[in-house]
Amino acid sequence: MKGFSDRWTDFPDYIIGITKEIWEDRGVAALRHYYSEDIPVRSPMGVQRGNAQVMASTMATIHEFPDRELLGEDVIWSEHETGLLSSHRLLTRATHTQDGAFGPATGKHWVVRVIADCAARADTIFDEWLVRDYGGMVRQLGLDPRDYAGHLIDREGGASRATRPFTPEVDVPGDYRGVGNDNAWGLRYETLLSRIMDKDFAVIHSDYDRAVIGEYAGATTAIGRDAVTRFWIGLRSAFPNAEFRIHHRIGMDGGMMSPRAAIRWSLDGLHEGWGAFGAPTGARVHVMGISHAEFGPFGPGGIGLRREFTLYDEVAIWKQILLATR
Repeated sequence: MKGFSDRWTDFPDYIIGITKEIWEDRGVAALRHYYSEDIPVRSPMGVQRGNAQVMASTMATIHEFPDRELLGEDVIWSEHETGLLSSHRLLTRATHTQDGAFGPATGKHWVVRVIADCAARADTIFDEWLVRDYGGMVRQLGLDPRDYAGHLIDREGGASRATRPFTPEVDVPGDYRGVGNDNAWGLRYETLLSRIMDKDFAVIHSDYDRAVIGEYAGATTAIGRDAVTRFWIGLRSAFPNAEFRIHHRIGMDGGMMSPRAAIRWSLDGLHEGWGAFGAPTGARVHVMGISHAEFGPFGPGGIGLRREFTLYDEVAIWKQILLATR
């Protein structure tokens, strides 16, 4: 790879390797090299700017969860003139053994997924979008996502002073300007997600594998088309008129993996329906989501979506709802 250290065999090796080096091998100082000095890191909970903030939050997490592992499940990537973009899906697990942001140590173990879209060039990540399954994490710590969001607001000084979750209005410009690639698998998945968000949930029964497994926000596993349909209806019915946008799309095949796709997307609108977030409140909400899909041979025309991974941050959504209604 041009501009990257010879120690990396390819881009996925780089992404998985530096993740382990920083987190598990405790090479936090390496963030000065691997993350640019002014990198914007956008997550549903807000925007961090610069590698110094990333180092501080990394140390705090390592302190609270010292045995945390970050196991790379896949790196779906594409190339653009402004850099390489990886959509890195991790299975991360840890034990809550120290007091910290999630309260007094509980000794509880948790396992959730994270998807990070990282733009890199010359051995350095310079733009990032990150979605953690905080809802699944706090549930496994014995908390409720809505209650934990309320606790965050109180801890931050009340509704008037609390840190606002990410919305397009607080976004900051970054140097990566790609939108992915035109690989057929990414285009196929874009069509499926667009039909689902247009309320055509029948596409799940027609185009998903009958044995589909969905791994979703809230550390939820959905087995079969009916369970997958319930997940998507639960989200869309909470925000029935929100605008759905696709921000980045990658398709890939080869590399000893199933044909697959990664899509970063958003919903922007009002909480005006009964669904995954309870009674409608009218609150304006921005949902940052990232989805991965794997395709296989069982479906119409010999193609079916066989595994789907979709993350959004329930805590950040509840925080927006509570900030608007308190």
